[in-house]
Amino acid sequence: MKLTLNNTLSLVPIEIRKDKRNFIVEDKISGEFFEMPEICIEAIRMINNGKPLGEIELHLKKKYPNDEVNLIDFAEQLFELALIAEIDGSKIEVKGEKKEKLGFLWISPKIGKFFFNKFAFLIYLTLLLVNVVILLSHPSLFPHYKDLFVFDLMILNILTWLGITTVLVLIHELGHILAMRAQNLPTKLEVGHRLILVVLETDMSTVWKLPAKKRNVLFLAGLCFDTLILSIALISQLIFANGSEIFLGIMSVMVLDTFLRIVYQCFIYMKTDLYYVFENVTGCYNLMENAQQAIKEKISFLKVSSIKEVTFDGERRIVILYSVFYSIGVALTVSLYTFFYVPQVLFAWEKVLPGFSKGPTSLPFWDAILFTLQILIGLLLLLYSWRKKYTQN
Repeated sequence: MKLTLNNTLSLVPIEIRKDKRNFIVEDKISGEFFEMPEICIEAIRMINNGKPLGEIELHLKKKYPNDEVNLIDFAEQLFELALIAEIDGSKIEVKGEKKEKLGFLWISPKIGKFFFNKFAFLIYLTLLLVNVVILLSHPSLFPHYKDLFVFDLMILNILTWLGITTVLVLIHELGHILAMRAQNLPTKLEVGHRLILVVLETDMSTVWKLPAKKRNVLFLAGLCFDTLILSIALISQLIFANGSEIFLGIMSVMVLDTFLRIVYQCFIYMKTDLYYVFENVTGCYNLMENAQQAIKEKISFLKVSSIKEVTFDGERRIVILYSVFYSIGVALTVSLYTFFYVPQVLFAWEKVLPGFSKGPTSLPFWDAILFTLQILIGLLLLLYSWRKKYTQN
């Protein structure tokens, strides 16, 4: 495709919304969203009015004398984003694929609003404070990596943990789903990963239809339900302190699992729920990519372009601040693996390895086999998630 300043363009159906710093452009065909500054939006509006690229460029150069204006480059970017439908009246093949339809429309928005309203958030905040008080006043309830091992047989521990984790993860994602439906937005569940952890993810791409002030509710919805679950597990241990060991053990697993999930959300160097809150509050998007660029700038032997080239005006300070959190998050992740995940795996292997030497007629042998299979299944799910991500990219 060779464009000139004499060309006139026609764009695919789009919708433009003002955001905190710039504008959000929605491709109505693919369902994709793009952030653009005001100068780009004015160019798009003139394009939609049938103005040739040369006339638009002259107008923008006069209005924005301090900005570099090149309509040929901009038009080529629009073409790459599959936003151009016609050139000089001739239709072109749009490469963008129609976005897969989202679901959960059967959930009434009224149900979502029951769980996510001003009064409900006051309850969630109160429960958060209650959880902090309980953990500070009862240190014995603070989660420990050995809390995972309720039974002598590892397979029972794994099944218990898998069952509890599956239910609690679904509850976390249910929070996001209900918050989405409270705004009458569709969504779906997908399998993804964070580092080596397999996770369920709620598709929240349509949150860009909402004003910025309404998005944080959707991002924090999972943590609200986590807070509720943690409160139930902690209070149950206090009320039934003399109850059965299995019940108390299961409550401890719930506390451990939920606590780690909440701490994990604080690692905003990954695209966790709090990462999106940080993005939304600052109005500075693509923070992870820009922070990685900023960090590379500090390493002299890495030849990369300046961060100024990948951020909008006024965003550099926010990206630098985020890069600090990025580095702290990496250190915290190492600590989490050091004190929880790695000790759990080592302790489990120490328990099951002797079983391999006892022969197929013994229960410990099959306990070791099943534990190994569980590890392999987890790795396969992780590989599937990685393959899906990089295939899409």
